[in-house]
Amino acid sequence: MTSHVKNTLVTTAAIAGALAATTLFNTTTVKADTTSSAPVTTTTSATKDTAIASAQAKVNSASAAVVSAQAAYGSASTAASDAAAKTAAASASAAATSAATSSAVANAQAAADSAATAKSTADANLAKAQSTAAATSRAQSVTSAAVVSAQSAVASASAKASDADSAVASAEAGQTVTANLMNSSDPTQASAAQQYFATNTAIVKLLPSGQVQITIPLTSGLEYLKEVSYNGVDATFTKTGDHSANITFTADPATSYTLAMTMDIRSVMPFMPIMHETALLDVDTTIFNGLLAAKSAADAALTSAQAALSTAKTNAATVAQVASKAASAATAAATVASDAAVAATSAATNLTSAQAANSTAQAALTSAQAAQSAADATLATAKANLDGANAALTSAQAELKSAQNIVVVTPASSASSSASSATSSATNSAASTATATSNVASSASTTTVTSAVVATPATTKKATSSTPASSTTAKTLPQTGNENQSALVALGLAILTLGIYPMMKRKHA
Repeated sequence: MTSHVKNTLVTTAAIAGALAATTLFNTTTVKADTTSSAPVTTTTSATKDTAIASAQAKVNSASAAVVSAQAAYGSASTAASDAAAKTAAASASAAATSAATSSAVANAQAAADSAATAKSTADANLAKAQSTAAATSRAQSVTSAAVVSAQSAVASASAKASDADSAVASAEAGQTVTANLMNSSDPTQASAAQQYFATNTAIVKLLPSGQVQITIPLTSGLEYLKEVSYNGVDATFTKTGDHSANITFTADPATSYTLAMTMDIRSVMPFMPIMHETALLDVDTTIFNGLLAAKSAADAALTSAQAALSTAKTNAATVAQVASKAASAATAAATVASDAAVAATSAATNLTSAQAANSTAQAALTSAQAAQSAADATLATAKANLDGANAALTSAQAELKSAQNIVVVTPASSASSSASSATSSATNSAASTATATSNVASSASTTTVTSAVVATPATTKKATSSTPASSTTAKTLPQTGNENQSALVALGLAILTLGIYPMMKRKHA
């Protein structure tokens, strides 16, 4: 038991003893003309005893209530003090945590924002790189297709050029075609010189100039045919025998040619003059028309196709390099974007953790504050209860004092009986007071007090102030005898001693 509780019990016991003693003294001695705030009434001894007993019971009950209220108030005060300490600790912890977490939250927020910006930039770069890679991939496909197409064009042009070359080569080698030497005056009639060209054929060759070389075989009569010319240009005679030769001339492609001939048959007919005549050579050399142009076009087409193929291959190679770089850039951008996403997630997690730590500290502070509020409310209730108990005790004491101030008037003939009755009443009242005091002390001793109990000074004063505040010289009311008064005083002192002794014993225990 704490010293404060012991002091409280001692004080309570002293109050009870004093009340008992005061009751006894006021019961046995009644002063006349005493100034008091309590009203003075006149009644019988039995009525006064009853009033005193009732008032004393109320005082005892109020005293017990005060002790109980003081114990509750002490417990509530301790709880409130503990709650305040916890609140202060929680406040300090929250302040420290808030200072640390505020910086952590700010840093985490900045990191999260930076990471989010980096991720956004990385995603944009990735999208751009992927778009570029896709475009270059499509371009690569197009250029590859262009190469294939150019290769096909080259193959086709090469085939056409080859065909044209073959046709020209064949024409340049010469082709044998039908040829008739007709009368220039009547193209439907054979020329007189036809007899010397028995094969009725001609060999036609295509010249690089685009002209044709026409060769007509002279099978006989070489000795008679002296000249052959076309457009004033002499033909060339190439002997193939004593009487035969090939006659060759150059001309543009046509379907017929007018040849000028000179015949000299005087060796067999001396009387015949040298004859000059024209003959129409019916031979179609237009079969070679366009061969050179076609060859030239085919060669040009081949050259163009080859150039296009070269360009397509160059473009394809360039685009392939660009596509490769774009694909590498897209891969790198994807890596950066992935790393940025991881960093953003980590930063967001750190931010959440920092915010959670701050929230936890604030929640702890809020909980401590709520507990303190509850403890303060409990303390206020206990204080109100203590004040109410003190007020009840003051009221009961006033009622007891009023009862004790009642003036008992008895007839002279029964003075001895009245004294005896007064002595008996005082004895009963003292016994009742001692019992109440013992109960209060017992109640106080069995009450567990966990904090300092604040005693109300007014209670002590009211419990011990049984003598009126001011007195004047009083007249002594008629008494039954000095021996009765002495007996009552002795009884009061005895009861007071009985009240103090147990308390002193408790104090030194």
